[in-house]
Amino acid sequence: MKHLFKKQILVTATLFAVCIFNSEGQGSYLAGDFHQHTTYTDGSYSFGFMMRKNAQYGLDWWANSEHGGRSSRWATVSGKDLGTTVKFSDVEGITLEGTRDPENRNDMWRWQVLRDFSFKDTQLYREVLPEKIIIQGLEWNAPGHNHVNFTIIDKQFDSENSNANAIAEFEYKFDNSDKDISEPHGWVKSKKEGTAKTREAIAWVQQNYPKSAWIVPTHVERSGSFKIEDLRDMNDIGPDVFFGFDSQPGHQKSKNRGGYSSRSYGATGESKNDGATWGGTGIFAAKVGGVWDALLSEGRRFWLFANSDFHGESSDFYPGEYQKTKIMVKEKTAQGVVDGLRSGNAYIVTGDLIDSLSFKVGTATMGETFETSDNKVTIHIVVRDPETANFNTYSDFTNPELDHIDLIAGKVTGKIDQGDPRYKQDEVYTTKVIARFGSQEHVDANGIKTQYWKDLGNGFKEIIYTVNVDADAYFRLRGTHHAFGAKDTQIDEVGNPILDPFETNDAAEAFEDLWFYSNPVFVKKVNR
Repeated sequence: MKHLFKKQILVTATLFAVCIFNSEGQGSYLAGDFHQHTTYTDGSYSFGFMMRKNAQYGLDWWANSEHGGRSSRWATVSGKDLGTTVKFSDVEGITLEGTRDPENRNDMWRWQVLRDFSFKDTQLYREVLPEKIIIQGLEWNAPGHNHVNFTIIDKQFDSENSNANAIAEFEYKFDNSDKDISEPHGWVKSKKEGTAKTREAIAWVQQNYPKSAWIVPTHVERSGSFKIEDLRDMNDIGPDVFFGFDSQPGHQKSKNRGGYSSRSYGATGESKNDGATWGGTGIFAAKVGGVWDALLSEGRRFWLFANSDFHGESSDFYPGEYQKTKIMVKEKTAQGVVDGLRSGNAYIVTGDLIDSLSFKVGTATMGETFETSDNKVTIHIVVRDPETANFNTYSDFTNPELDHIDLIAGKVTGKIDQGDPRYKQDEVYTTKVIARFGSQEHVDANGIKTQYWKDLGNGFKEIIYTVNVDADAYFRLRGTHHAFGAKDTQIDEVGNPILDPFETNDAAEAFEDLWFYSNPVFVKKVNR
């Protein structure tokens, strides 16, 4: 494989880089977060406080996504920021609808909160922050599994009679913590149990809201309840709605990074108490050749996202303060956000290590497929390492410098059938780091030599690289500020993030361990 740099004949490097990013077509990459909490559930702050924090930390879009089940507090007027707690049951004129039982005498079912309270707050802050896209969502308690980011945007943005009834209905029918049996609005509760109920729910959304919903497991490794066969099943049931996961969890301030534990998928060590994230990312995406790569190697369009899961400052960064999911949005609307997430034209970044990325294989970008009959493809990357400070207020490491980018490649061998023994196999051996780019020479333990990127100035780096391709494949990127051989570096001898030991993490530590991950670009070989 040969590293190629094209001659540049442009007025300035910055203008060149701007042209590259504009060539993505109509639209732009917008930063967002779709998992965060207020006092409607187990968050610490009022609804309005959290909306303003999203804007403060530079987000363009976000979703209020809180647990299903029931709720006691009215987040409009409750929170540490307000110094008050107001319970629904204490407010004259508020009627608690649905079944009353010994376990739920004074709480409001979440379907009612979504319908009558949380959505009204969402509408209000769309007016307060009109330049932002604010979506009502839900953190679904998926039966037989764990937590899932969810929304249906239908009717939310209608000019007349806008509502969140579709989300409320879904929560009533399918949330594992919703025990109400009152059948509001004639909604019929699912009679199924466990994972069968979760699969029924995904099928219901796929049938009724295929283009206006997302179903994205969050902190997907944390409980150990999502296996690769579950992800395969669910993606098959709802390919338009179940299209990704958060393998980089929130709770990045937590002593156990991500809030993971010895029961989490990937927990290591003889006692399983050593750690369960690598550079802040769970094993599904952090491991080259792991669960994510196994899914991509089937050709599944299944994407990686990140969210804050903010509850309070002790364990969490505010939305956008540390993690961002950046998606290509063709039109700045809620539908544009849903379409952008589904497209896979997205990347995740911590600590604003980079603030712009263009990644193309041939003419295809992230989430797309480049069809070719040639045996070589050209990969073109332009990335910007911002020269300004990030949001780190916990140490003086406020302007990290991108050290290198890994190019990861895998073979696409086709879908695996349920009866195949490989259906439960959570790794693949054909995905590897095939090249590395940076500004410092290094040869890693696998013999991968760091090749020089081109510095375009103003923080922009360019890479043009040609790869031999003899079969269907995919390519993805990861990058970090960690240098090989540096003191306290947090990568191993082949560039992988090292394990985050339990009980050792804090905010400053997280800000000293920064990464970005792209979503893949696929290549399909065709006969001409």
